[in-house]
Amino acid sequence: MQDEKIFIIELLNPKTQNEAFKKLLQLYQKPLYNHIRGIVLDHEDANDVLQNTFIKVHSHLKTFKGDSKLFSWMYRIATNESITFLQQRAKKQGISNEEVKEKALNKLESDVYFDGDEIQLKLQKAIALLPEKQQLVFKMKYFEELKYEEISEILGTSVGALKASYHIAVKKIEDFLKTN
Repeated sequence: MQDEKIFIIELLNPKTQNEAFKKLLQLYQKPLYNHIRGIVLDHEDANDVLQNTFIKVHSHLKTFKGDSKLFSWMYRIATNESITFLQQRAKKQGISNEEVKEKALNKLESDVYFDGDEIQLKLQKAIALLPEKQQLVFKMKYFEELKYEEISEILGTSVGALKASYHIAVKKIEDFLKTN
């Protein structure tokens, strides 16, 4: 944790912030992209949201209180940016959030950046049917292998509630995969 405090000081110091931000990008660009991609599904959209996330991180670093890990704080920003992106797209197109996700899911089959097979596509469809919170919890736990404590910091939910959400999500996904 001491190393993180030093790193944050480097990010805030005008003399060291450029190099520190490059390091931040190297450390978190790929995991944040994967997290965002898991929510918005489309490669190009994920890149746009990732860029917005890093812009927000950069512009709000001075307000980071250190109550959570930098990683958790950035994931929360990425999560919020992803959800906001989907909501704005739905509003712009005059459709529901679910319909936006359904369109993205349908595009996934022809997405050259999606290297999954038929089973993975089926899994994505099962996940898309879950309520938003269960989707987030499932993806963070299953795909990103985050600990419940980390997910708790990111989503601001108790560990017990997250475990219940994950268990319910797994059950729903299993049921979907068995019946479809």
